[in-house]
Amino acid sequence: MTTPFLDSEGNSIPQEHVLGSGSSALVLLQDDVAVKIPLKCLWSDTYEVQTNTQKLRHEQEAYRRLQGLPHDQRSSGVVRCIGMLSESTQLAYMSNGDLKSFLTKSRPSPQLQLSWCYEITRTLTFIHERCILVTDIASRNFLLDSDLSIKFCDFSEASILPLGSDMKTVDDRGFNTRIDIGLLGTVVYEIITGEALQVELFEDYSLTDGRPYWPKRELLPETTGIWLGEIIEGCWNGRFQTAQCVLEALDIIRSPRISQSNVYQLGQATRDWTNNSIKRHPFMTVIGVVGLLLVLGRKVASQFQTA
Repeated sequence: MTTPFLDSEGNSIPQEHVLGSGSSALVLLQDDVAVKIPLKCLWSDTYEVQTNTQKLRHEQEAYRRLQGLPHDQRSSGVVRCIGMLSESTQLAYMSNGDLKSFLTKSRPSPQLQLSWCYEITRTLTFIHERCILVTDIASRNFLLDSDLSIKFCDFSEASILPLGSDMKTVDDRGFNTRIDIGLLGTVVYEIITGEALQVELFEDYSLTDGRPYWPKRELLPETTGIWLGEIIEGCWNGRFQTAQCVLEALDIIRSPRISQSNVYQLGQATRDWTNNSIKRHPFMTVIGVVGLLLVLGRKVASQFQTA
């Protein structure tokens, strides 16, 4: 079966070769490698193809920076880039497809849900340390390997900032760390609830502005009673000002079976996270810690009951 997609020579690409497509790129399966090329259709004009090619090369710059520290295990949370040409990027093939499609067909266990949330947050911490804003964090842009490990895979819209930038204050045409963390929260929400959530970043902008803004809280779903709801809420309301803060909160929840012998360790981890966060946003951190401790308290009580 043919498609409206064309290769660089103008030939129609068979459907069986297509792994996926986006607004600016097409991903093909060639010899067990995912090959990303600029999107070119029967109706595409020269300018559109050139723009898509520029986005591909921009994304390659992100991969170069993120894979420049192979000794950092956190880089494994980004899909491995095998090779780059001027008009194609070779990526490791992820056999379980994208997270969005997976969640429409399967409900992962709570353990796997927590593992995914932790891994994508850990990877985002690494990405921010490498001075990159993803700007387009969504379930469709995560891939699952054969062992269901999860990887970031799309940086075509990323903001690649100078190394050494202060990621707490960076602003690239309105995109900032706040928006990345808010979008992280929407993916956590989708993983936990199975409900897709589309966030409109340009809904409240003025006609003379054109910048993205995180939406007002009332435009987002309620998180009361949802597992990891405090994590999601903290991503959405700005309580977590860095991905590292989110990671530390998740690390507490991921703690192994809580017993009397390690309650002190849990308390110390909570205090460390609180002290780091309260320097940045005192009032909201206190509120957030109260909520987090209530969740952890229920977890401790339930574990002692089953011990």
